[in-house]
Amino acid sequence: MKGWPRKTNPSANNDPRMKIVSIIIQTIVALGLLNVWLVRFNRSTPFRGGSAQSMPEEFAAYGLPKWLLWTVGALKVSSALCLVAGIWFPFLVMPAAALIAALMLGAIAMHLKVHDPAIKSIPAGTVLALTAFVLANAM
Repeated sequence: MKGWPRKTNPSANNDPRMKIVSIIIQTIVALGLLNVWLVRFNRSTPFRGGSAQSMPEEFAAYGLPKWLLWTVGALKVSSALCLVAGIWFPFLVMPAAALIAALMLGAIAMHLKVHDPAIKSIPAGTVLALTAFVLANAM
């Protein structure tokens, strides 16, 4: 049997279906981040850290300085835009997804710092998993 065993784990570079799935996931991640940071910035959600009702209150609950709020926001919004642009300019995907993954690890750490219930970390954990998938398929 020539070519046996067959490869059953195609990479995104060789399988156009995986490329499409990766583009869909990077779009979902990007839209989610833009929603949180541009639309829901001053709105309450059940996932805010501590008893915060807005993003500034959440960063204050974590004991973080106001300048870090704006820095993290700029990094997340620009990374989200890079994921969208990465549909046409693939070289943007890996650094943007890596930065988002690192920021999501930080978000989970902050939830742990203030002893939030695990459910509050679900969005950050989900985005971390999705960006890990994108990273794995961008290599």
